[in-house]
Amino acid sequence: MSTTRRLPTPGKATVLALGKAFPSQLIPQDCLVEGFFRDTNCADSAMKEKLARLCKTTTVKTRYTVMSKEILDKYPELAREGSATISQRLTIANEAVTEMAKEASLACFKQWGRPAEDITHVVYVSSSEIRLPGGDLFLASELGLRNDVNRVMLYFLGCYGGVTGLRIAKDIAENNPGSRVLLTTSETTILGFRPPNKSRPYDLVGAALFGDGAAAAIIGADPINGESPFMELSYAVQQFLPGTQNVIDGRLTEEGINFKLGRDLPQKIDDNIEAFCKKLMEKAGKLEDFNDLFWAVHPGGPAILNRLEATLKLKGEKLDCSRRALTDFGNVSSNTIIYVMEYMRDELMNKEKSEEWGLALAFGPGITFEGILLRSLN
Repeated sequence: MSTTRRLPTPGKATVLALGKAFPSQLIPQDCLVEGFFRDTNCADSAMKEKLARLCKTTTVKTRYTVMSKEILDKYPELAREGSATISQRLTIANEAVTEMAKEASLACFKQWGRPAEDITHVVYVSSSEIRLPGGDLFLASELGLRNDVNRVMLYFLGCYGGVTGLRIAKDIAENNPGSRVLLTTSETTILGFRPPNKSRPYDLVGAALFGDGAAAAIIGADPINGESPFMELSYAVQQFLPGTQNVIDGRLTEEGINFKLGRDLPQKIDDNIEAFCKKLMEKAGKLEDFNDLFWAVHPGGPAILNRLEATLKLKGEKLDCSRRALTDFGNVSSNTIIYVMEYMRDELMNKEKSEEWGLALAFGPGITFEGILLRSLN
């Protein structure tokens, strides 16, 4: 275990605490297929077999979900093909994401050790709700934050939203001395739940891969006595790949949200990832070997992790935290990077000699790359 802590760089944003929360419904992957086809009244054996295969290839073992028997009993139309149910879905989702974000934030406050009144800014990330005012206001009220707390709301960014939130929180913390930023991400798959349909093959991928939950982080520069920073947000980059806006396509309809995912997504990421990582690494000076870094990568799916590992010639254990988060929670969209960072924090603390520099990466609609050069303080 490392006993020497690195000192934070004056004026640089640091991660002071992390938290997470989940709905009460835990689904082992082994039970998902039978339950999903029962709940959607689908008797198509070929699609059932396909979902069973997908459930094995995703490497997911457990996931949490807002969807429950009680919800389906109250809103049976959610399981019927072609039903206009966006209103019902948002009624469920809007309440659920706020409650999960609240629980994740409270866990974060407990770890941080300071009162909610000390939060000066909120960055709220979700692709699972639509309302005015937004979840940022409801969360601030539920947590008892000051009514002059500065709020930023980031909607429908998809899987890269958590890293975007970290980048925005970093900018706020470094440009507002003494500020403490609460970043929350909260997601549910309620908007996309629907019966299997051969015309929507990606729905089965979503059913096998995605989960629900929330995450939170507190970001601030120049830590004071009693705060325990463990990671520094050194430098951040966002980049989109021109001409790829249709590779990840999401459309909100009367029936919920529909996704289409291009088969060339892993290849597009593969073709551009090395240059993107080097752009971040240059800011740390003499970093050249990808294996000298620790890696916190959003686990969009095992194919993306496998391709990244092969392209960058990473050692087998470098993506362990990402694979573990995928196994334990599934792809929980914007939240997942926080789960990976929590596993990474624990891993770095328990190493005799840990890497100083690392990268946080996520990919999503655009195709958009988000990356942050991280510095471990453990």
